[in-house]
Amino acid sequence: MPQIRPVSDLRNRFAEISKIVHETSEPVFLTKNGYGDMVVMSIEAYERKLFESEIYFTLKEAELEAKSTDLRYSHEEVFSDLRASLADKLGEGNV
Repeated sequence: MPQIRPVSDLRNRFAEISKIVHETSEPVFLTKNGYGDMVVMSIEAYERKLFESEIYFTLKEAELEAKSTDLRYSHEEVFSDLRASLADKLGEGNV
């Protein structure tokens, strides 16, 4: 269940809110005059959300690409290209 608090709790009960966001990894929603105003979350939770967003957008982009073309690559082709790219960047012949 989401934690919903008045924005004044950020000033008056900061330590309690900090403890909640760190222990639960869930955001606390702050209201002002009964309406949503802001969200407080731990840095770890925020970074996880950013990472999940990046993955989501990358997968969505790949899905749209797959719908627009019939071109497909085999597992061997993908890993061969990755190995070659890594070898070029590392300056080695075999990876």
